[in-house]
Amino acid sequence: MGFSGLRILREGLTGNKGWKPHWRDPEPKAEYDVIVIGGGGHGLATAFYLAKEHGLTNVAVLEKGYIGGGNVGRNTTIVRANYNLPGNSEFYSHSLKLWEGMEQELNFNTMMSQRGVLNLFHSDSQRDYAARRGNSMVNQGDDAQLLGPDGVRKLAPFLDFDNVRFPIYGGLYHPRGGTARHDAVAWGYARGADMRGVDIIQNCEVTGIDIENGQVRGVQTTRGAIRAKKVGMVVAGRSSQVAALAGMRLPIESHVLQAFVTEGLKPFIPGVVTFGMGHFYISQSDKGGLVFGGDLDFYASYAARGNLPMAEHVMEAAMTLMPAIGKARVLRSWGGIMDMSSDGSPIIDRTHIDGLYVNCGWCYGGFKAVPGSGFSFAHLLATDRPHEPAARFRLDRFATGYSIMDEEGTGAQHNLH
Repeated sequence: MGFSGLRILREGLTGNKGWKPHWRDPEPKAEYDVIVIGGGGHGLATAFYLAKEHGLTNVAVLEKGYIGGGNVGRNTTIVRANYNLPGNSEFYSHSLKLWEGMEQELNFNTMMSQRGVLNLFHSDSQRDYAARRGNSMVNQGDDAQLLGPDGVRKLAPFLDFDNVRFPIYGGLYHPRGGTARHDAVAWGYARGADMRGVDIIQNCEVTGIDIENGQVRGVQTTRGAIRAKKVGMVVAGRSSQVAALAGMRLPIESHVLQAFVTEGLKPFIPGVVTFGMGHFYISQSDKGGLVFGGDLDFYASYAARGNLPMAEHVMEAAMTLMPAIGKARVLRSWGGIMDMSSDGSPIIDRTHIDGLYVNCGWCYGGFKAVPGSGFSFAHLLATDRPHEPAARFRLDRFATGYSIMDEEGTGAQHNLH
């Protein structure tokens, strides 16, 4: 089923009775070439690129709930490629290029809006770092503009420029960054994978991983045993639990990250604004709601809800940055389970078990990495070779210490990345 302006007009005039489900609801087959555990954005993108780029269509995506019910359907929707360190810089640059062609590739409106990302700085040292980061972005082939206070004021006049504790010295502006509709991304990849023959199996929780003589043979699920030659684990905050089914312990912790949405307001925030000193970020949705978040709750948890002290901290940061937000009413909040690696960077690699692969440790980068992660993980699953932009996301770096990517310079402490 394709989308076009003519098709939408015709359906609108005929009561929208001609639309069909975007993907099938098949029964699981006895065996697949590849099983992808996890029907979030990364898992669905992996299945899509396995089919599109490598011609592998005997693939199943196993999701314990429903498509779009996890982190991919509940996040702050930010897309950017403003990383500094080699390894991450190349990867997110590649991912942003995929974002820019996503709607045409999927023939699906993911509401990708390159409205810009503005990272504020508040001291001379922060300005120096922003300049180095911007130079790294430009050298990578991405865009960056270093703005002074006047430049920031033109973009974001609603900020508090008289704050004595956190004076706004300027900002690093990334025009190609922006936002996208989170659940539409999941639906688009699910539809694209299904159209190419991939089975998307919902309400199918993996309860065991079958291994014989160091080789993966398949999985046990709530809908029966399913055999497979290769199994990829892509389950975000549940990565440790699923890896434990194969007797593995991953170098990650699961933490809760809260986010908030206000009532709908008239448009006044043109893009994304981040306040690093308060670890706060905000944008405005197409419905007018202010979408914002802050830091982790700072304790390991699988509870998909946040705590009140961190909610208070986020509100304080919001008021510090833009006092006018105090008049807005918060409609809802949620907590997503983040898989935090100990160096702040992801893992896309083979495991010591033949045929078992892992994709995890996305920290704060999960949503903006969706297309790049899926493309690179599909390449690894299909060829057993790392995709070049993700070549440094090796699992063994935590054992050897070689190629550790301490993105924020905070050391090997999960909850500070």
